[in-house]
Amino acid sequence: MIRSEILKDIAPILRDQLVVCNIGIPSQELHAIDDQPTNFYMLGTMGLASSIGFGLALAQDKLVISIDGDGSVLTNLGTLPTIGNNMPPNYILMIIDNGSYGSTGDQPTYAGMRTDLAAMARAAGCENVVEVQDIDTGRVLQEVIDSGKGTVMVVKCDSGNAKMPVISMDPVVIKDRFMKAVAA
Repeated sequence: MIRSEILKDIAPILRDQLVVCNIGIPSQELHAIDDQPTNFYMLGTMGLASSIGFGLALAQDKLVISIDGDGSVLTNLGTLPTIGNNMPPNYILMIIDNGSYGSTGDQPTYAGMRTDLAAMARAAGCENVVEVQDIDTGRVLQEVIDSGKGTVMVVKCDSGNAKMPVISMDPVVIKDRFMKAVAA
């Protein structure tokens, strides 16, 4: 499976959750698959979906799911110790590990080589780390949500992007409607 197939599979689970989605093509894919006001699409700031989602989870009680990529997490590894030492029960960091920088042309990441993001999350202090094969993502995500525990999920999948249109929505509109969804 590629990332877009995973997103199609988990879209019903994500609906009505607060979701912060990684930059570029992952946001385009989620937007095209199931646009929701509860989705915050990152249009820039590579590596910060995990940090933004984490801060949001600390600021309020609703469940927050950050969908990040292995390449983006590798650009902001400092967030893992912060998450690991302060993990709230209402936060799930889902790292879609396709071993590539998908939005910039599928160049390989170190996670596609010898770097183990699940081991790095554990070493950073994250107590609940789950490694998942792409096909099991929906089932495991629902189990993690039901557990009520802050969790880092590392989802292994194939590299590849679906052809999706660019998000034409103004960034201010994305922010405003998301903020209304958070406040609701």
